[in-house]
Amino acid sequence: MGNPVLRYFLATRPPFVTVTVLSGVIGLASAYASGILLHPLSAIITLLFIAVAQGGFNVLNDYYDAMSGTDGANAERIYPYTGGSRFIQNGILTPPQTLAYGIALLVATMIAGFWLTAQSGAALLLIGATGLLIGWAYSAPPIALNSRGLGEACLLIGFLVVALGADFVQRAELAALPLAADLSFALLVVCILYINQFPDRAADAAAGKRHWVVRLPTEQARWGYPLLAGAGYLWLAGAVAQGVLPWPTLIALAPAIVTFRATRILFAHANSPAQLAPALPMTIAAATAHGVLLTIAMVFARLL
Repeated sequence: MGNPVLRYFLATRPPFVTVTVLSGVIGLASAYASGILLHPLSAIITLLFIAVAQGGFNVLNDYYDAMSGTDGANAERIYPYTGGSRFIQNGILTPPQTLAYGIALLVATMIAGFWLTAQSGAALLLIGATGLLIGWAYSAPPIALNSRGLGEACLLIGFLVVALGADFVQRAELAALPLAADLSFALLVVCILYINQFPDRAADAAAGKRHWVVRLPTEQARWGYPLLAGAGYLWLAGAVAQGVLPWPTLIALAPAIVTFRATRILFAHANSPAQLAPALPMTIAAATAHGVLLTIAMVFARLL
């Protein structure tokens, strides 16, 4: 890969960065739905550095997974969804380059965070620090929360923090709406992590990554996927029923059809990683469609 700009850009695993940015978009939509006049510059910078931060976390995750040996030993990965970017294993970046790049992206995020704090309020420092801590602790030893069965909780909290922070930059005060709006989306994103762990199961177990897909027998572990997804869709329906979210957001339940199809594949092939391949992009598509529809519906609701 001769183009260094392209090399470093692809090292961030852009498709997964996009999902995180969408959580920030939901946060902006919640502020807009509350009657806040959005500030374009701070909104753009917020989304840009959400992308930079997630790119940094992805790069560091590749580094720590390479150091633990899990990516190198992963013979059942389904590229590009599982098993990391393979940049270290394929000699595109060295481990020191990968570590330095990940740290540089997070430092850039902190600098932008200070500027955004000056535009909004000091509470953004706590929100940002929480997000950075969770993102780092997810895979970095000695904490390595994903290896301790806490990866799903990290991802859920991390995405809620993203939405809360994006809303706060515009609102300049803490609010519950971005959390209520983002929770269903965050749970569907957790489903992406969860199902991606099935093809990686053998390599993760050998490397000591004891997430729930490793800890549980496959027949039990597969139930985590519909439980997480079901909780997401039920939360949205309940939030609308209680008047927390506007009724047009019910359209975001439509991707449940795709989630159901992915669930059927998982239940049929949980022990056959190669045959799970169709379910992985389905899970990403369902979460993305849910987030996009939710955002559009919240904006539309204000315009009614």
